[in-house]
Amino acid sequence: NGVVTIEKNGLKKDYIQLIYKDNDKIYIPVEKISTLFKYTIKEGLKPKLNKLGTTTWLKIKNQIRKKIKDLTKELLKLYAERAKTPGLALKNYAELDLFASEFEYPETEDQSKAIDEVLRDLSKNKPMDRLLCGDVGFGKTEVAFRAAFKTIINNYQVAYLCPTTILSKQHYQNSLKRFKSYPINIELLNRFTSSSERKRILTSLKEGKVDMLIGTHRILSKDVEFAKLGLLIIDEEQRFGVSHKEKIKQIKTNVNVLTLSATPIPRTLKFALAGLRDLSIIDTPPVNRYPIQTYVVNENDLLIKDAIYKELARKGQIFILYNNIAKIEKKLIELEKLVPEAKIRIAHGQMAKSELEEVMDDFLNKKFDILLCTTIIETGIDIANVNTLIIYDADRFGLSQLYQIRGRVGRSDKIAYAYLLYDNKKILNEIAIKRLQAIKEFTELGSGYKIAMRDLALRGAGDLLGSEQAGFVDAVGIDMYLKMIEEEISGESLEDDIDENNIVEVETHISNDYVNDESVKIEIHQKINEINNYESLIKIKKELEDRFGKISEKLLIYMYEEWFEKLAKKYELRKTNQNDRYIELEFSKKISAQIKGDKLMLIANNLTNNFKLSYFNNRIRITLYFAKLEKHFIYYLVELLSKL
Repeated sequence: NGVVTIEKNGLKKDYIQLIYKDNDKIYIPVEKISTLFKYTIKEGLKPKLNKLGTTTWLKIKNQIRKKIKDLTKELLKLYAERAKTPGLALKNYAELDLFASEFEYPETEDQSKAIDEVLRDLSKNKPMDRLLCGDVGFGKTEVAFRAAFKTIINNYQVAYLCPTTILSKQHYQNSLKRFKSYPINIELLNRFTSSSERKRILTSLKEGKVDMLIGTHRILSKDVEFAKLGLLIIDEEQRFGVSHKEKIKQIKTNVNVLTLSATPIPRTLKFALAGLRDLSIIDTPPVNRYPIQTYVVNENDLLIKDAIYKELARKGQIFILYNNIAKIEKKLIELEKLVPEAKIRIAHGQMAKSELEEVMDDFLNKKFDILLCTTIIETGIDIANVNTLIIYDADRFGLSQLYQIRGRVGRSDKIAYAYLLYDNKKILNEIAIKRLQAIKEFTELGSGYKIAMRDLALRGAGDLLGSEQAGFVDAVGIDMYLKMIEEEISGESLEDDIDENNIVEVETHISNDYVNDESVKIEIHQKINEINNYESLIKIKKELEDRFGKISEKLLIYMYEEWFEKLAKKYELRKTNQNDRYIELEFSKKISAQIKGDKLMLIANNLTNNFKLSYFNNRIRITLYFAKLEKHFIYYLVELLSKL
């Protein structure tokens, strides 16, 4: 029920009021905000309240913990098997530096780091399983090509798995160009490959004459046999179905795997964050790249017409996404009437392969202005001259999907525009509004990672961990469920003890003069709660001052108090006394035995003469007297502990 301010010992303190069944209430101090989780589940489901003082909630949590134990056991077994499997331990050859020097663009800092991480993994004695998360057009393909090159010069084969036929062709053409200086045999296998070609490729592959095979899920078929597979590159893993993923899992156990994703499927992302997979992030945009100007608007012919003419005036091309094959011809006629000067053609997945290829090639070669298409453009089509995107019924798409589609424009040094249209006769549900709002928010380059995190909160759990987990997620909400998984994997409880009081009492109130929005106040308390060192304190202070103006001394003291509590936990400190004259703290016996008394004395005396140290019952005791201190006592305590 929001934030409530209560005065305690003359100090204003903020609490979060929770309401239980039958209107019972409890108040959680904001310092314990990390024990609260936002209850996010599939839309349409209503949370069931429990009665305060009953064990129902505890039973639900314990039941879910047991299920999570089984799930993580299975996952950890898979990863443990991988860890035990000997890796290929690839060698570094001089040609690798030569290949790197031929890259036509300057490497960004993140890209260099990702390349180093991947190449280092390939040299290890255990199979690589790395997720490379980089925004659309940020240079993930080059990282993949470096890994492929290192694998091939060590006499192993590479499989490059793409989600769509169009993307597989584009990667194939790019690889021919990138590897042209070397005697490397690259082949393409997708549904457009003729049967005689397919036969030749499969025979050569089995004999080890093909170095790299690029293709769609066709390369996962039983008849595709590698002589010596060393690396599997998966582009946009979330686009493959369950059966394909199972097949990938089987291949994965003993080969190196590099997964590329602009918006990782939340599950993949979460496991990477939980430490089950290695994660590299490319956040830096290439030079001369601008954010995409994004507009969320009602469907409006005048606006569409204006957007098209603006793009045509600068000799650019346009994607119009209309995801309804049955009505796409009708939409073509409407657009031809709206902009008669523009040449428009259609592309969708049900077209004959030769026809679709021809349309795409013609568009690439600027033979027409507008491509009216379905989500077939979602992955990978890279056309630098297309810098306006219009999406009809944008509210029907998932957040990651919208982000991917929007990434089809803005791949050059021109400013790109994306218009997300929704039918003005339609009432949008809350989740669609949030999705469109989020895509508008995430205009800066490199948002893919943040999008995946937001998607994690908006999606139903069935997508996330498989349908059998969905019911459990709905019982406790996605945030707590993921925290429970993290606890199970790390083997330690991440929950604070709610009954454990903070050692030091300071004011924790955020005044309405500073921020009057309830949800923003909660967000600020959450941020302050995360402070655990000087860097995080300064970062949060800067962010708050940037958003809301200069922070008060009281708010700064509250921030220092949060840092102090983390230090106190680390050094096993407890408070023995606090009054208006002094505060007395005591280290545990274990920590007291480890601390050098003379060093502690020196640090304390350098800070102020008001510190007094004593030794009682095998414990070091610190007393800080408040009289004549130049600033609040919390600053002295933090400085003392942070210098230990």
